[in-house]
Amino acid sequence: MSKWRQPWFPWVSLAARLVLGVVMLVAGALKVTDPETAAQAVRAYEILPSGLVSPVGWGLPFLEIAIGLLLIVGFGVRAAAVAAGVFMIVFIVAVSSAWVRGLAIDCGCFGGGGQIAPSQTKYLQEILRDVGLLLLAAWLWLNPVSKYALETDPSTESSARTGATAS
Repeated sequence: MSKWRQPWFPWVSLAARLVLGVVMLVAGALKVTDPETAAQAVRAYEILPSGLVSPVGWGLPFLEIAIGLLLIVGFGVRAAAVAAGVFMIVFIVAVSSAWVRGLAIDCGCFGGGGQIAPSQTKYLQEILRDVGLLLLAAWLWLNPVSKYALETDPSTESSARTGATAS
């Protein structure tokens, strides 16, 4: 074990995996049943060309579900954490862009989306939530080995050297 690795790191990584995984899974599951509304939420940001709105709106929930499941079961944790982190950065940029441009939209993060009254926007809370999730993704990228994971990360020094499992 590296002198910088603590014995409680795998437990923190387990918590990070489960929180980030459940959030991604729930966000995707709430959108996958209504792909037209998901596309409407993407359209409301007024960022993508109209030809990309539907494919992104329809595909995004499936990617969120896949990333969430990978994190929850602990398979490909580092790659799933990177993917989740990229999603969080994109979401932070998109919400910030809507806020700066004065759009009044629901983020559509957990279903719904589209135009709302300006007094109903929650941009700061959404950005802070996504920054917190981005920090969890960063933790998992740095510390992918966790308790009760289906797979260990072979590039991690201690598991590669000893062949130890994560649980």
